[in-house]
Amino acid sequence: MTDRYDAIVLGVGEVGAATVAHLAERGTTVLGLERDDVPRGDGSAGTRRIRRAYEGDPAYVSLRRRADELWTDLEAGHDRRLTYETGSIEAGPAGSDRLERSRQACEEHGLEYESLSSAALSDRYPGFQLPEAYEAIYQPDGGFLASQRCIVAHVERAHDAGATIRARERVVGWQSTGDGDVTVDTDHARYEADNLVVTAGAWTAQFVDELEGIVVPDRQVLARLQPEVPESFEPEAHPVWTLQVPEGLFYGFPVHDVPGFELGRCNRRETADSPRAFEREPTQADERLLREFAEEHFPDGAGPTMGLQARPSASTPDGDFVLDTLADHPQVAIGAGFSGHGATFATAIGEVLADLTLEGETEHDIETFSLDRF
Repeated sequence: MTDRYDAIVLGVGEVGAATVAHLAERGTTVLGLERDDVPRGDGSAGTRRIRRAYEGDPAYVSLRRRADELWTDLEAGHDRRLTYETGSIEAGPAGSDRLERSRQACEEHGLEYESLSSAALSDRYPGFQLPEAYEAIYQPDGGFLASQRCIVAHVERAHDAGATIRARERVVGWQSTGDGDVTVDTDHARYEADNLVVTAGAWTAQFVDELEGIVVPDRQVLARLQPEVPESFEPEAHPVWTLQVPEGLFYGFPVHDVPGFELGRCNRRETADSPRAFEREPTQADERLLREFAEEHFPDGAGPTMGLQARPSASTPDGDFVLDTLADHPQVAIGAGFSGHGATFATAIGEVLADLTLEGETEHDIETFSLDRF
């Protein structure tokens, strides 16, 4: 038998769960399909950075503001805290392009910030021990969200609105029917719908030919290290951060929920035909890379390893999202290329994708995220 829905969402991670909830609350019959667990049990602290100084297009700033409104609304209806304000740090060599773009973004959009020398940063937040020639942009309203809890909150809201979500069901493929509908085949069943939304993360390009070579899987590796000076890495003493060093761009979080402060290296656009092609088990080389970085820049945090995790992500050549419908299949909406930081926008992205699915357009400014820019 074939089940029939108004909309089907492929992938129920942070963005997919939000999209299912938005669609269900608008009165549609919606099915969410997820190949893994809901939420995914990936062994991390489940944290995602919230920062507000996005260089370049103002579309990110307006999307950030709308996301914050929707996170507040979601949190008010949930029994656990979802967002945490710790402040955020953007650091690197003084005068570097990335740092200056962050400063310019703050000034252009009226965002509160403070410039700190390396010494001033260490005085305020002793966990940071950066080279003397480095500088930091501090934003007091940055922080992180607990992404696993956020997925649960969206799923609960979706269920309350009548949505169906099926975990451990792998999508094999989809096709457009002659009358403009969509058929989705999984390893369990066949489903039909008026509309399709693809939010399948690193697997998105496998379902959307137009994204082949554009949304590329990345292998993200994170470590949790137990601090030698624990009080310097608690949320009130250690803002979320990104740090540009010659070896690349790194990011991190204070200790939260599970032992150890978490750090990782930003995506390197490692190409592969499929996320399955990446080594899913962290290696000693992965651990050594992150530990050596921590020993140099966060020496009081570089204690015993508490956890290592390798997970697939996906990014685009310009680093921006893809939020659009397919030209040849306007009943198919795409949300992709989030490379980890899309999670903090998930509430607003879910709203955008629901707009595109049901109305074919949205009031949000998403021109920056169009597929035809490639």
